[in-house]
Amino acid sequence: VQFVESGGGLVQPGGSLRLSCAASGFTFSAFAMTWYRQAPGKGRNWVAFISSSAGSTNYADSVKGRFTISRDNTKNMVYLQMNSLKPEDTAVYYCNRPSVLDSWGQGTQVTVSS
Repeated sequence: VQFVESGGGLVQPGGSLRLSCAASGFTFSAFAMTWYRQAPGKGRNWVAFISSSAGSTNYADSVKGRFTISRDNTKNMVYLQMNSLKPEDTAVYYCNRPSVLDSWGQGTQVTVSS
């Protein structure tokens, strides 16, 4: 099982980024997926959840209304569209299967700063 996250970068407050996660090594369409993030000096927390069929999504209160999770089961990809970014969104972002919690990928760094 492998996850490869990409799309992070440096963005000004109020800006947008779209993160991507390429998953492999399992039947992607059978599993829900979750984006997590870990800010400097803090633990890893979930950010957004999507069910296996994309019929259900859920968001942490801190990102609700600003972030959108989606997936493409034909490409084994999960995405996180992040709008209206705030400095407190600065973190390394990871994807994983919430029901299994496989080994973590390298993550992608998001820095929100002016």
